[in-house]
Amino acid sequence: MKKCSQEKQPRSNLHLNAVSALLISGLAMSVLPTTLYAKDKLEEKAEEKQKSKTKAADNSVFDLGTVTVTANNKFSALESKDILTSVDVMYADKIEDQNVQNSYELFHRMPGVQITQFNQGTTNGKLSFRGFNGEGNINAVKLLIDGIPSNSNDGSMPFIDSLFPLDIDSIEVVRGTNDPRYGLHAIAGSANILTQTGGNYAKVRSSYGSFDSHDVQAGAGYEKNGFSQNYSVGYRSSDGYRDHSNSDKKTFSGKWFYTPESEKFRIGLSARWNESVAQEAGYLTFADSRARPTMTNPYNATDGDHRQIGQVSGHFDVALSKDLFWSTKSYVNTLDDQRFVKFSAGASQQERQVEEVQYGGITSMTYRPKIAWLDDFSLEGGFDIQQQDNKSPRYTTIERLRTKQTRDQVFDFQVLGGYMQAKIQPYKWLRITPGFRADQVEGNFTNRLTGTTAAINDYGTIWQPKIGAVVTPIKGYSLYGNWGRTFQVAVGAASYLVAPRVNSLAPSINDGWEIGFKLEPTPWLNSRIAYWQQSATSEWGRDLNNPNNDSINVGATDRQGVDIEARYTPDLPFEVWASYSLQEAIIKTPGAVGVKAGNKVDHVPDYIFSGGVDYRVTPLFKASLWTTGQGNYYLDQANTQSGFGEYALLNLNLGYQVTKQVEVQFQTKNLTDTYWEYAWYDGSQTLHSPGDGIAFYGAVNVKYDL
Repeated sequence: MKKCSQEKQPRSNLHLNAVSALLISGLAMSVLPTTLYAKDKLEEKAEEKQKSKTKAADNSVFDLGTVTVTANNKFSALESKDILTSVDVMYADKIEDQNVQNSYELFHRMPGVQITQFNQGTTNGKLSFRGFNGEGNINAVKLLIDGIPSNSNDGSMPFIDSLFPLDIDSIEVVRGTNDPRYGLHAIAGSANILTQTGGNYAKVRSSYGSFDSHDVQAGAGYEKNGFSQNYSVGYRSSDGYRDHSNSDKKTFSGKWFYTPESEKFRIGLSARWNESVAQEAGYLTFADSRARPTMTNPYNATDGDHRQIGQVSGHFDVALSKDLFWSTKSYVNTLDDQRFVKFSAGASQQERQVEEVQYGGITSMTYRPKIAWLDDFSLEGGFDIQQQDNKSPRYTTIERLRTKQTRDQVFDFQVLGGYMQAKIQPYKWLRITPGFRADQVEGNFTNRLTGTTAAINDYGTIWQPKIGAVVTPIKGYSLYGNWGRTFQVAVGAASYLVAPRVNSLAPSINDGWEIGFKLEPTPWLNSRIAYWQQSATSEWGRDLNNPNNDSINVGATDRQGVDIEARYTPDLPFEVWASYSLQEAIIKTPGAVGVKAGNKVDHVPDYIFSGGVDYRVTPLFKASLWTTGQGNYYLDQANTQSGFGEYALLNLNLGYQVTKQVEVQFQTKNLTDTYWEYAWYDGSQTLHSPGDGIAFYGAVNVKYDL
């Protein structure tokens, strides 16, 4: 355990000698490449660029990175690109070389995505968008890993810890309300992280850097005679930027799929496991955060977390005929978390436990008949069931010794949903996607401290109509629009009819629409602009520090914004990409005392941006300079605490291809050593968690195609 710092220490040379040694050892190998290899590298890059220059897509998708070209797949259900809303896809070449402490940080590059970083042990942060914050009151993004639901009961995203960048093939973000595939937590959209499947390869990435950060990742794939195997392991440890912020994380995953020679069906099994142990540096007063951002408070000396995550899923896809396709997934998720936390000097330390077992199934049928008078047509229907068995005990503690139990809740939570979606293309220049979804919620609650039970709120059947359309009068110029409805139900104890409440809460209904324009006249220019609105009735937010696990009534809300994205990839050795989002979230009808109509929702910045330049200096040497940031936000619904949250971070990546199999990299994060933070208000004072200062990392990547 590190001692409490008394003053801010110089950070520009943190572990610089170790990083330099790693780079020198790699660069010493640079005598190996020959002129012939440099020529091969140029030809290889030209071939990759040519592969990515597919026909300009007449849809609403914005791509980041090199599109992986694969053969046509018979096993194809409704895809994100068919939704006709703002869809963003980031590919492996923008992911696998990133040094991140937590994989949600990869979303910094995604357009319009807000990253909330608590920087508190394993409770480190999450992503959000469309005017929803990442506080945990309302988690409005459905997280999926290979199509498997991966949110905790409250909508948080701990399962993302089981992923390391080297194992990720792509990330898909669907923003908006008109995607019928998902119900629970998909209030503003979804994020699907797809991992490596198939191929013959072996790869390793090892990095070392500031704050004594060690990272080792390895992956292997083997595919033969229709049977594919993929394995991934990862280990990451760090002392952390602040005192008392050591962390240790390890993960393993395996995927096994079989497709017979006839290609009539595909069957597969996927398993992943993660264990994380971390200390928590705690929150600082305003004065301490500015004077000594690396310090911790003495009363946080025993704060920390131990978390274990498991996920197992089965997959079965079958082509019933040339026009009819059936897909089924089943899964089991486990989450076991024990956290000790003390928020301020005057508060008690708490032991917070989360025990969740989730299991369910997802099935869909896709029909693609040939209809003479339609250019294209498909119809898909699906059904899913998501079951949770949850335990939520809490205690007050003194240095991890229990003094009193404040919560002992057991509750099961079940959501049954179904949807229909049609894709109708009467002409080449027009596509329409009408659809709908319906969900029902069931469950029971037991308070073991009082011996009382309660049934779920009677939410009834929650109907959600959807529709989207895209018009392409000129190839490469597409106008798209959509409208849809999503829903939110309360989480934890608030989702049950717990005394003294005698009337069921109604679901919060979210109606949203969007209109956008996508410009892609050539494969090297891709841009998109969209205006969107979303309104919610009776929004409910989790009361984060409530011992009864209850919620607060936020009230009716209105959200709106403008998203702008652009990517320029000419036949030159550079690429430019940028995104900028303006957003506003206001309370239309207050649900709490002291809040006025027109007040802004807390922790929602006015703008979010990201952008960068990737430049290939030589065939073997590449550089990337990119930035990300956001505006200020209010810390409370009453809008009395403002002026926090704004930052702009600059990052530099350098890579040198030593041989065809070996690459060395040097990365600097927060190049300008900018102070940035997460802040919140406890009712009497603002509390602050400083983000990392300038940091240096060196890495070696080794990859063999087998």
